[in-house]
Amino acid sequence: MKNPYIQKWSGRTYHRDWLLAQANGLFDFFQHNSINSKGGFYDLDDIGRPLNAVGQIRPIHIAARAVHCFAIGVLLGRPGASAVVDHGMQYIWNHHRDSGNGGYFWSLDDNGPVDTSKQGYGHAFVLLAASAAKTIGHPLADPMLADISEVLATRFWESRHNAIAEEFTADWQPLGRDDYRGQNSNMHLTEALMAAFEATGDRSYLAKAESISGLIIHRIAGSVGWRVAEHFSADWDLDPHYYHPNEMFRPAGTTPGHWLEWSRLLLQLWVLGGRKHDWMPIAAKNLFAQSIALGWDNERGGFFYTLDWNDRPDKRHKLWWPVCEGAGAAHFLNEHLPSDFHEEYYRKIWDLIERVFIDHKNGGWHEELTEDLVPSHMLFPGKGDIYHALQACLIPLFPATGSLTKVIAEANGRI
Repeated sequence: MKNPYIQKWSGRTYHRDWLLAQANGLFDFFQHNSINSKGGFYDLDDIGRPLNAVGQIRPIHIAARAVHCFAIGVLLGRPGASAVVDHGMQYIWNHHRDSGNGGYFWSLDDNGPVDTSKQGYGHAFVLLAASAAKTIGHPLADPMLADISEVLATRFWESRHNAIAEEFTADWQPLGRDDYRGQNSNMHLTEALMAAFEATGDRSYLAKAESISGLIIHRIAGSVGWRVAEHFSADWDLDPHYYHPNEMFRPAGTTPGHWLEWSRLLLQLWVLGGRKHDWMPIAAKNLFAQSIALGWDNERGGFFYTLDWNDRPDKRHKLWWPVCEGAGAAHFLNEHLPSDFHEEYYRKIWDLIERVFIDHKNGGWHEELTEDLVPSHMLFPGKGDIYHALQACLIPLFPATGSLTKVIAEANGRI
């Protein structure tokens, strides 16, 4: 019997055209609908209208992700994308940045800061935004890159663990459970550090990315059967009983979507670092396999949002970002460790996205579905973000050798 996966979808012209069309649809949905004339970006409802347009609270990661994504749009040659980048950069630099104490406030509304805390997660995305903006020559990119790099190095980085602390008050005092450390902020910092290295050539960024991955994946995930733990003590001891009411950013248990995200990031880091860490591709392959074995719903499709530490589905609804990360991971694996298994799930994931996550009527993607794959809004009130879906569409169109900003810029240089 002929192998049905002998030709990868990512190499087929039709599939590539389809992916580009989906990316353009996302750009169309967000480019004008999400711009808040008072600064920052709106979360959107299901049909693309601003949610709570008057006084909507704007967290920093939304502005930073918009900068990153529309810098990609600039590199692709999308008209109007540069204005979105400038809008986001001006808002981050002139409003989120704390010119007195340093660092960047978590959230703002029309009147100024709402949550003045300094979050590692948000600062990771500022580094990503500054790095992306540098690739297109934005005038604020260099000062923002220097500023955020200094803040991360002097306020967040803990050299004894080679990872960052989680959160502080506006004046850099411990906030909340000051003994808490989280993998999510460090994972996104790993992504941003790679982008900063690619934008500047400064290998200190890459070294930090390698050290974080060594801690969270090589040492810890590898010791618990390639499950990525989310929550830790200040000494990076796993806390399996951690609970926080914010289920969007700190869900209890484990989150298979992050296993998938790390799978792709590890392969990218492995390539950027000269393929010197032999454990990285092995870990990437195992993380993906475990996410399918434990997190994929074999009956309905999609990844359960969280599992408990007995590998049972806990929060059973299906979010858009894990399938996005699954598509990206499957593609990276199929480029570096090709197999029928990786191609099979690349196709299964895109089949599911097309069937239930893409909103063919109103545009954009549904960000949350029930276990039975019906649109829902338990965690996400509308369509707030282009970041995960856009990257999922574009990653398979370029070499699996770096961040989208890097590989698109390199492709432009060859045209």
